[in-house]
Amino acid sequence: MGILNVTPDSFSDGGRFSDLDAALARAQEMIGEGAAIIDIGGESTRPGSARVEQQVEIDRVVPVIEAIASRFDVPISIDTSKSAVAEAAIKAGAEIVNDISGLRFDERIADVAAATNAGLVLMHSRGEFESMHSKPPVENIVAEVSNDFRRSLAIAEDHGVAKVKIVLDLGIGFGKAVEQNLELLARLDIIAGAFPDHALLVGASRKSFIGRVLNGAPPDGRLSGSLAAAVIAVTNGARIIRAHDVKATVDALTIVDAVLGE
Repeated sequence: MGILNVTPDSFSDGGRFSDLDAALARAQEMIGEGAAIIDIGGESTRPGSARVEQQVEIDRVVPVIEAIASRFDVPISIDTSKSAVAEAAIKAGAEIVNDISGLRFDERIADVAAATNAGLVLMHSRGEFESMHSKPPVENIVAEVSNDFRRSLAIAEDHGVAKVKIVLDLGIGFGKAVEQNLELLARLDIIAGAFPDHALLVGASRKSFIGRVLNGAPPDGRLSGSLAAAVIAVTNGARIIRAHDVKATVDALTIVDAVLGE
């Protein structure tokens, strides 16, 4: 899953792809590098970010989705926690809704997914939008994530979303201590075993915990750490990797696939 942020303030690439031509060129580049899904976001969720009005978010993402959908045969995911944005994005050509709140902020996202037969990614996070990154760590992160997945799944299924359409995201970097992010990657097989009906998604790319482990490496200096996290995640049961550096990630996972195939 290649990341395409059309925001002015995302932590790693804010402002780089907010122009339609630049966004389209980046989408084409990622598809050429092997991205199987393009994940488009119009609202930054970095620490300290502020919510944007839903119409602003729609105005940012819809032209990009329409342009990509009209030119390329690749599934498009909309990274949003607002049902109105999700609905507009799907009308524009998106096929997946990627909700960082796991239906905590707006349960109507499940209605949109059910009505349109869209895929639905449910991510673990805690707190309100403004406090997601500042919540104190819980004692047992594996139990916390697993319990929250059960809550999200119950809501989604109550709203008519088919099991086969739901993917679960660990929410790496959201309200978790450095050690807890590492623990989730190390024990991902336990979570995968507890939810056999759902593919697991991991988005560790360029996250701050990698920078912390690598002695303060900035976002553009975290490639090696991001690749290591992706390799470990897939080895332990992840089936979708959300990444900024598509070619390097695809190459690394091609080797993983070849090794596991033997």
